[in-house]
Amino acid sequence: MKREIHLSRRTLILGSISTAATLAGCATPSPSIRSVPLPEKASRPLLPATDAELEQRYAALEDGGHLIPAIPYREMDPKFYRQRVKDPTGEPPGTVVVDTPDRFLYLVEPGGTAMRYGVGIGREGFAWEGEGVIHWRQHWPRWKPPSDMIARQPHLEKYSVANGGMEPGITNPLGARALYIFQNGKDTLYRLHGSPEWKSIGKAVSSGCVRLVNQDVIDLYQRVPFHARIVVRQDWSKPATTLT
Repeated sequence: MKREIHLSRRTLILGSISTAATLAGCATPSPSIRSVPLPEKASRPLLPATDAELEQRYAALEDGGHLIPAIPYREMDPKFYRQRVKDPTGEPPGTVVVDTPDRFLYLVEPGGTAMRYGVGIGREGFAWEGEGVIHWRQHWPRWKPPSDMIARQPHLEKYSVANGGMEPGITNPLGARALYIFQNGKDTLYRLHGSPEWKSIGKAVSSGCVRLVNQDVIDLYQRVPFHARIVVRQDWSKPATTLT
């Protein structure tokens, strides 16, 4: 039986590949889907989640015909749990901010708060930084590695664009949701996406994309405004590459 995913005052969402998920594994645009708008005011208290809330937050769930396993959250560093925090970014509400050094993603809310998610990020030499727009969004995306990745890993040819890509599913490197980043009207090949590999959260293991556990990417997907601005920083002492 399908579980309903819903927001409450105290909990964020019910239940919101592998380490080989790469920058190339981050491609395939799709039509945008209208998101839940941000509230005008963020008046909810910054309270730590109870064990019961965490159990529900990271429970197994069925989504889009796919069974997402529960996350053994007690084995994760608690700082990487999804949680509402005081906004440290100074960015306008509705902005997504990826803090690469600390392995956090923030969605800035009105009223001085932000939703914070633990993330895994790209290995040195592959990670992207700058400012862009979340131009496309997709439920259970297909994975279509580009030709340069296939050249490095020929066994991925069967998932090429010409071959239709990898079917959506729990083993797909893009997970339950993908948010596609564009800069100056062009696809950066940089994605925010789901992953069942909870052990990769807080680590630099992918080849450029930002990964969240599937339960968290589902939650983020529902909150992100249409065409949200995104800022990704590797070094917060330097300005991001801005849009033109």
